Amino acid sequence: MIKLYDNGVYLVNGTEIIEDTGDSAAALQQKCGKAPSKEEALKGTMAYGILESHNTSGNMENLQIKFDKLTSHDITFVGIIQTARASGLEKFPVPYVLTNCHNSLCAVGGTINEDDHMFGLSCAKKYGGMYVPPHQAVIHQFAREMLAGGGKMLLGSDSHTRYGALGTMAMGEGGPELVKQLLNRTYDIARPGVVAIYLTGEPQKGVGPQDIALAIIGAVFANGYVKNKVMEFVGDGVSKLSADFRIGVDVMTTETTCLSSIWTTDDKIKEFYEIHKRTEEYKELKPADVAYYDGMVYVNLSEIKPMIAMPFHPSNVYTIEELNANLMDILDDVEKKALVSLDNNNINYTLKDKVHNGKLYVEQGVIAGCAGGGFENICDAADILRGKNIGADEFSLSVYPSSQPVFMELVKNGRIADLMAT
Repeated sequence: MIKLYDNGVYLVNGTEIIEDTGDSAAALQQKCGKAPSKEEALKGTMAYGILESHNTSGNMENLQIKFDKLTSHDITFVGIIQTARASGLEKFPVPYVLTNCHNSLCAVGGTINEDDHMFGLSCAKKYGGMYVPPHQAVIHQFAREMLAGGGKMLLGSDSHTRYGALGTMAMGEGGPELVKQLLNRTYDIARPGVVAIYLTGEPQKGVGPQDIALAIIGAVFANGYVKNKVMEFVGDGVSKLSADFRIGVDVMTTETTCLSSIWTTDDKIKEFYEIHKRTEEYKELKPADVAYYDGMVYVNLSEIKPMIAMPFHPSNVYTIEELNANLMDILDDVEKKALVSLDNNNINYTLKDKVHNGKLYVEQGVIAGCAGGGFENICDAADILRGKNIGADEFSLSVYPSSQPVFMELVKNGRIADLMAT
């Protein structure tokens, strides 16, 4: 299903894999008629090219990055802008988008959330930013629809700032790094390693982007295989995935502890930009004829099964088959780990009481956010639920489309009516 290479790899013509072993030079010579050095071949990754074009240090081993665009939501932009103002901010030097999607209900602390929104609006007017009112879009969906661009780099004050599927290297950081960008400073890091995520095959029916992402997270989190590295998605399997599907996988790469992500792009991504009237932002991206990677995660999409992540991290994954076959043992293990994670003996944490007649029952369902609230994901849920009923007991179901354009299209095609009928 998933294989992690023990060594670095050379990728030839985007499809042929040559592991970096003692005879790799000879294999390269045979395939390409030349055997470029590792130092030369590492420049062939998509990530290297994008980093190089944004590096201002003149030294590719120690980067000083300036981002094309910035984005923050209403949990973080107040502190960021206040700090930048105290440090001499006069205007936003690059496009800075302020979304109001995390604290959009004025239900806690009186009007404190709406006060933050008005602060953001006033700053956008004063310093030249872009303000996204409440209930318009999740920060990342707005960025996908309106900010991403091929070969661009974005920095966001949110951990899941990932737009690699659209050809954009994006990173999530703490507020101080955005303050530095607002003050015309740089993002200073050593050149990150790049790991190829080679996709082949095609997902089975019933397997969605979250299943693919969870399978990868489960394979690489604990061993730190991609920690602080760039995940570069390549392989013949990429073309089998829709733009929405790729986005659903990409946004969850944060859970692997990687630094950023980037994907090869094609006509499906071009169509995404066309749909959002931003055709000029599309750029075809692919590795050079020979590219060197610090490692490779080989993923056969055809073998991935429906997955589930158990508390308390997305890497604690099982296939649904495994969970059903070993239900009580897995729940017992989760409960024991919870005692350590919660660090509070007064909490009686249990999941086994949710098992009835040998099956695990859930009390709430939520389809939402920058990963689950996508158009295709909600369409699939509506297709599954059509003609069924969730009942009038304790189970509740909430569905939150990731943006108003997504919501509008779901209304037009009837999926919202299907969901409301459940």
